[in-house]
Amino acid sequence: MAFEKSKILIFGATGYLGTYLVKASLSMGHETYAYTRPLTPNDNNSSKLQLLKEFESGELDDHEKLVSVLRQVEVVISALPIPQYLKQLNIIQAMKDAGTIKRFVPSEYGNEADRVTALPPFEAMLSNKRKIRRATEAVGLSYTFISANSFGVYFVNYLLHPEEKDHQVVIYGSGEAKAVLNYEEDVATYIVMAATDPRAANRLVIIRPPDNVVSQLELISSWEKKTGRNIKRVHVPEEEIIKQTETLPSPENVPPAILHSIFVKGDQTSFELTEEDLEASELYPEYKYTSIDRLLDVFLVKPPSKPKLASFGA
Repeated sequence: MAFEKSKILIFGATGYLGTYLVKASLSMGHETYAYTRPLTPNDNNSSKLQLLKEFESGELDDHEKLVSVLRQVEVVISALPIPQYLKQLNIIQAMKDAGTIKRFVPSEYGNEADRVTALPPFEAMLSNKRKIRRATEAVGLSYTFISANSFGVYFVNYLLHPEEKDHQVVIYGSGEAKAVLNYEEDVATYIVMAATDPRAANRLVIIRPPDNVVSQLELISSWEKKTGRNIKRVHVPEEEIIKQTETLPSPENVPPAILHSIFVKGDQTSFELTEEDLEASELYPEYKYTSIDRLLDVFLVKPPSKPKLASFGA
């Protein structure tokens, strides 16, 4: 389905998801801009912007600069990292003052923040996501909230270590809870399509394709069948994960809290979708997403670039 071409500004364009968003936006023919922190001559991120003809650099606290840049575009997609979530409050105020923005997609592409609760370190992150949602609604911006669940490439690497032949994998809890693992390219494509889709205005889009719902045990079993190897499993009980969230210092206590939510509680599939929800693969049936089974095949032939595991988030 083709939508009107837009002028799209991406915050966090040099980050993990941001690079996928830039490519997706350009591939759909949108006039694409990036707003980045001021780049230094030795900044390696500058090479990530080579696809763009237009980008602006500035601080997120520079209100006048933000307003000036925002008046040049129509759609804003944020992919700011976790430590900068609340900086989106500055962007929201600037968008309100600019008066030109037709759609805002805030950075919150993990669990559905309004329907789940988590252990305290992760709950603090979900709380910040809710603050951004409520602030967006309060100023009257047209928005699309997107729950993308988990990044497929990231978590296949994290859970399976596919580049290693003789190794063991860690199973969190029983390994039976269902998660949703979506290929990053698909996530970015769905985000850009939804950001310019009139049907997604002031709606929640959940990326939960049926072929991407999988448990840890199912994922490991599939990888064993594809590789012909038996993988040693080491179970970490729920009690130990909870203890880690209570005893590790911040921010080291955040990853176990996220793992508990996704792979022990199964929060990503703990609620039924309603008529008010827009599920991405149903909204865009013409788009052929990459199933988790197909993604494992990709890892066998030509593994995607390994993400930095330091970017852990949900």
